Amino acid sequence: MFCIGIAILMLAASCITTMRLTLYSMNNLGQSYKSNSELNNFSQAVTNTEKAMEAYISYRTFESIDTYYNSRTKVEDYYNKFQVFPSLNEVTHKEYIVHQLTEAFLYYSNLAISARRANNENEVSINFTYAMDSYNYLLSQILELNNLRLQQNAENYEANQNQIVFLNTLSVLFFLAFSVMIFFVLYFTITSIMEPLVEISEVAHKVARRNFDVPLFNRESNDEIGNICKAFDRMIISIREYIDTIWEKARTEAELKEKEIEMQALYTDAQLRALQNQINPHFLFNTLNTGAQLAMMENADKTCYFIEQVADFFRYNIQQQSRNVSIDEELALVDNFVYIMKVRFGNRLEFIKKIPEGTFPQQIPSMTLQPLVENCIKHGLKNSRGRVCLEVLIDDKYIIINISDNGEGMPEQTRQALFDAVASGTTRLAPEVLNDNSSHNGTGLISVFLRLQLQFHRNDLFDIQSGDKGQGTKFIIRIPKHV
Repeated sequence: MFCIGIAILMLAASCITTMRLTLYSMNNLGQSYKSNSELNNFSQAVTNTEKAMEAYISYRTFESIDTYYNSRTKVEDYYNKFQVFPSLNEVTHKEYIVHQLTEAFLYYSNLAISARRANNENEVSINFTYAMDSYNYLLSQILELNNLRLQQNAENYEANQNQIVFLNTLSVLFFLAFSVMIFFVLYFTITSIMEPLVEISEVAHKVARRNFDVPLFNRESNDEIGNICKAFDRMIISIREYIDTIWEKARTEAELKEKEIEMQALYTDAQLRALQNQINPHFLFNTLNTGAQLAMMENADKTCYFIEQVADFFRYNIQQQSRNVSIDEELALVDNFVYIMKVRFGNRLEFIKKIPEGTFPQQIPSMTLQPLVENCIKHGLKNSRGRVCLEVLIDDKYIIINISDNGEGMPEQTRQALFDAVASGTTRLAPEVLNDNSSHNGTGLISVFLRLQLQFHRNDLFDIQSGDKGQGTKFIIRIPKHV
């Protein structure tokens, strides 16, 4: 690439040089006859000026005077380029004569135009005559100047043409010489590249035919070919390793397929058990209703009411488990559940309810409050007398539900573990917390908090406050008012 670059630079330099010389000669050649072209344009401008002057003097129209001044401006632009002083050179002296005659023509034509505007016929006749004399003599001198320039330009054209032929020949020779040089440089360079590439191509064809038992190149050079050989060696090694990996994966997938069949059988069995579990609550619910009817027939009113409360509790679980309910429905379920617990524990359980008047139609997940009340009863009854308080507060944005007990309080480690489980989406406490407190796995609380988070897409709607011994634990639920 370095040799090719030098050759290209030399070729470019030679081409640029010959092109500039040719361009210079062509410019000179063009300039040779440019002077004749300009002189013809000047003669045409003088003629147009004379015709416009003559038309104005004869007809005195606006178009003729406008044409006169436009043509006069062109004439002034041209004749200012001519020689101003006399010269020994025939061509430049002739330019001086043309310059002087042009000034005379413009002077008298301007006087004639002014006299025509003033309607001075005598001055018009005199100045028009002088202008025409100057015009006629000027045209003859322009023709002589044009012939002199043509003769001079012909001599320059012949010299420039010979120079152009020489430069074109020199350019062709330079181009041929550097083209041959570049051809040989490319030939030897490409040959040195293609020989190892042919070897690589043969090995690639073997690999394409799935023959991976090919020898490695083991080339140590650091040029491009060496890098390709090293990359090819790494590719062969990677393919061999990949084939081994595929065989290993095939064996693993076969084992996983067997396990999948086994899991499918277990899944089918689980579906059957789920159907059975759906039947059991209904059977229990129907049995409780039958027991309530039997107690009513025997005039056992308290027993009948108790069984009806238990049946209502199970009916709520069966019917509302998969949908949202209002806060009023959840509060009614809590009353139902607390009645059942009071029948069980008697005077050991004290339940305090502080609910303002009115209704609470806001929707929350079913079975949200009952697990919290159950947790408070469980821990409050560890004392000789358990006290559970359910309080509903209303502020500008939220309906706040506080459920508290008078138990020993929740350890900070357990409290933090509950929030960590909710944040991670797990349904059980960490193993180290379960070891410390094996009687509480936290599944019910975590389920409540997770369902609130999924319902409202916020994680600031629940909190747990734990005081010292005797002050118990308080669960705080914040439900947005406008949901």
